[in-house]
Formats: sequence, C-alpha cells, structure tokens
Amino acid sequence: MADNMDLLAFVRARLAEEEDIARAAGGDGWRMPAEAPGEVHDRTSGIAFVVRSRGYDRHIAFQDPARTLRRIETNRVLLDEYEEIAALDADRPAQDFSSGRAVGLGFVVRQMAAEHAGHPDYKVKWLPRFSHWGPSTGPEGS
Repeated sequence: MADNMDLLAFVRARLAEEEDIARAAGGDGWRMPAEAPGEVHDRTSGIAFVVRSRGYDRHIAFQDPARTLRRIETNRVLLDEYEEIAALDADRPAQDFSSGRAVGLGFVVRQMAAEHAGHPDYKVKWLPRFSHWGPSTGPEGS
C-alpha cells in the first residue's frame, strides 16, 4: 500500500530531525552529579547547562542526546521490520501470520506517527486503527 509507505517516510523523517537535534547537542550522555543539584554535565564533566527549578534538570538529563540516539536506532529497527510487510497491513487483513504481523507492526508505526500529530505533514488517516481479526461466530462475535 502506497499510503503505508507515506506513513513510513513520515516517521523516518521525524526520526531524522530528532537525530539531527541530538547530534547538534553533542550526541553525548548527560548526567546530574548528586553534589551539584540543578547542573547537567556532559561526558567531560563540564556543565552543559543549569536548570534549578521544578525537576527540569532531572528530566533533561534523562533525555540526553545519547539516549535519544539509542531510541532512534531501536525505532528504525521496527520501521525496517514493518517496511518488509507493510503491503499486508490493510483494514481487512488476511488471517495468516504475515498479515497479523503487518497489522501489529502497523499499529506500532501509527502510534509512532501519532506522536507527531501536530506536524503539518501528519495525515489523520494514519491514526491507529483497530481491525476485526477472525470471522464472526454468532452474537458474541458480532
């Protein structure tokens, strides 16, 4: 499906943007020394910046560029797996393993795209969808 390829391209582009930002921030791991509350240090133990209010320092240090780059790489693995079978991700999938895998990975990729729903290139039709899996078998299956 071409639309699934557009979805993949959209998520890959957002990851590339995020990667550029993380690399511009040095790509290094940051830390917060216990003896210096509010200071976020880079790998050389130099002060990268100081934020002394409301826990921002801990949050920012946790979201360091190195961690961001690792997360981007794991997301790209998921995207690569989905790309192999994206054509099988349909509203009414076949009832086989490959189609089930495509629908499951497609749900994950749609969740990744939804993280950027405010982006001007995001398409509402990419919202995560739920598919009926299996035949209806009476009132309980309807």
